[in-house]
Amino acid sequence: MTTPPYIDISLADMETIRQQPGALVVDVRDEWEFDEFNLGDINVPLADIRTRRTELLPYDPLIVLCTNGVRSRVAAKDLLRHPDFSQKQIYHVAGGLVAAE
Repeated sequence: MTTPPYIDISLADMETIRQQPGALVVDVRDEWEFDEFNLGDINVPLADIRTRRTELLPYDPLIVLCTNGVRSRVAAKDLLRHPDFSQKQIYHVAGGLVAAE
């Protein structure tokens, strides 16, 4: 059984998609990074993504974001491995926050 894919998007795409009803931006950086600067709606550090994923169940689509796209890609793949997320649309901000610089 293959894991359904996430969709890579840009920061500009994120701003459009986050306007959809039920959409949520999940920033998977560490808490101190999120406190310093963020665009996300909620901070769920990558280390906590499995233990806190139930907080994300009410939302669809989900947009995962980090500094450079590495941690958010891991988070997107991890969420899609769980059956509760298999029918959700998961977006990954390719290049992360630094892509906008």
